[in-house]
Amino acid sequence: MKKKERKLPPAYAAETRDQRLAGTFEVLVPVPERNKPHRVPLQFPTQIAAENWIHSPEGKEAIADILADAQKK
Repeated sequence: MKKKERKLPPAYAAETRDQRLAGTFEVLVPVPERNKPHRVPLQFPTQIAAENWIHSPEGKEAIADILADAQKK
């Protein structure tokens, strides 16, 4: 039998849980060896804006930096 390789899910946008920022969205990045995903310290007015940021060059670079920092630890 082949062993299935586990991959991390991609970064995703979710509604902010903080009540002070209700109605905004944030980007969460799953990190290996961590139970909770890493939060990107930006707030977005809509889910589409957050998803567009994920796919932008700036977003891809920020996500890569987060994953690289997690690998160092």
